[in-house]
Amino acid sequence: MQFLDATHGKEILEDLVEVIVENRNYLSEVDGAIGDGDHGINMAKGFRLCGESIAGQSLSLSKALGTLATTLMGSIGGSMGPLYGSLFMGMAKAVKDKDAIDAKDFGDMLAEGRQSLEQISDASVGDKCLLDTLVPAIDGYRHALDAGEDFPQALQALRHGAQRGCDSTLELEAKIGRAARLGERSRGHLDAGAVSCCLLLTRLADSTERRLEKAAA
Repeated sequence: MQFLDATHGKEILEDLVEVIVENRNYLSEVDGAIGDGDHGINMAKGFRLCGESIAGQSLSLSKALGTLATTLMGSIGGSMGPLYGSLFMGMAKAVKDKDAIDAKDFGDMLAEGRQSLEQISDASVGDKCLLDTLVPAIDGYRHALDAGEDFPQALQALRHGAQRGCDSTLELEAKIGRAARLGERSRGHLDAGAVSCCLLLTRLADSTERRLEKAAA
């Protein structure tokens, strides 16, 4: 059985910071098609601040995710701060006090993050939002585990689900946020929140898989 040593929180968080900062301009470009065009700017600001705040520290995964949550809630304007903050806070709580995180624990972490986010949002899958990425990604991961697949295979299912979900927003009509004002004209464009969520889940899967260890027989 494979597991993630929970002491790698700082390294995993640094990977998440990196992917958002690297895609700052792309995320704002996507957002600019049907929104304010500041999603990349705001996300990069929050993630960069978080990265700076953990410099020189050694963090568990729970502590790292909790730090990210509070930083995003305090530094990102609009709806994204609370939404992503709630997602990561729920994830942090799910793995609190865990020294080793196995495939089931990781799935529970994702599920609790989703539940925490949904508690503060009226959005649903199909509304052209980050849930269109998050939900199929988590469902894909869970289905892989239920089918008897191992941790790396489940992480691959997470990536595939995230990408499919993100791509699905291209043809959806926006039901929430500023893009909803465009109605049918919002079709043909990706949702920026769905894109950033896909980037984060993919990098989380990559970072986790690189650090998996095998339990002693």
